[in-house]
Amino acid sequence: MEIIKIHGVMMDNVTMDEALEYVIGRLDRTGTAKIYTPNSEIMMQAQRDPGLKDILNQADLLIADGAGVVLASRILKRPLKEKVSGVDLVKRILENTNKRPASFFIFGARPGVAEKAAENIMSQYPKAEIKGWQHGYFNSDEEDTIINRINESGADILLVGLGAPKQEKWIHRNAHRLNCKVAMGIGGSIDVLAGTAALAPEFMRRAGLEWLFRLVKEPRRLPRMMDLPRFILLSIRRRFRLKKDS
Repeated sequence: MEIIKIHGVMMDNVTMDEALEYVIGRLDRTGTAKIYTPNSEIMMQAQRDPGLKDILNQADLLIADGAGVVLASRILKRPLKEKVSGVDLVKRILENTNKRPASFFIFGARPGVAEKAAENIMSQYPKAEIKGWQHGYFNSDEEDTIINRINESGADILLVGLGAPKQEKWIHRNAHRLNCKVAMGIGGSIDVLAGTAALAPEFMRRAGLEWLFRLVKEPRRLPRMMDLPRFILLSIRRRFRLKKDS
C-alpha cells in the first residue's frame, strides 16, 4: 500500500473497498493486525506525544477517519484517496459477513452499551457472530482477565472503543497477547452501533461537517475540537515552508 506522510504520521492511502479487502485478507493470516483510524484531533495529539506517533506508525493499517486529515493531505500536495471512517469500515465488515462469516468481540463504552451493540449487530447482521463483550471501565488489575476472556472467545475481530489515545495504546501494548486476527480502535462507534449515539446526517458527513454536529450535540468538546483548526493551520504553514524550500 502507498504511504502518505502527514506531519510524521504514515497514513495508508486506501479507499474504503481496499481497507475492507485488507481486513478480510487478515482473517486467513497469522498474528494480530493493529488497525487505527486517526482523525485531526488524534493527529494533533501525536504531534505533542511522540510515543503516540510511534504507535500510530507501527499500525498494520492506518486510515484517515475525518475530512480534516484528507484536507491536510491535499494542502500538503500528498492527497489521500478518500476518508475511510472507522464506523463506516466496521459496518462494511459486518455487511461482508454475508459473504465471509466472521466473529467479533466488543470491548469498550459504558456498562451495558457493548451488550446493546451486540444485540443490534446480531439482529441486523445475522452472519456476524458475537463471541462476547466487555465494557471499557476497568482497572489494570482486571486487564489479564479481560485478555483471557477475549482469547477464550475465539473471536476473529476485536473492536476496541476505549477512546483515543487510550485504545491505540491498549492495542499496541497487548497485541502480542491477543489471539484475534484483527484488533481495531473504533472510538465511539460502539455507542453508534448500540443506538446510544447518532451519526451526523449524511449531507453533513459528505460536506466534512461532522465536527459541527458533534459540537452542537456536545458543547463540552469545544476545547478538544480546537485541534481541528490547529491541524489545518499546521498543514498550511508546513505547505508554505515546503514551497519556500523548493
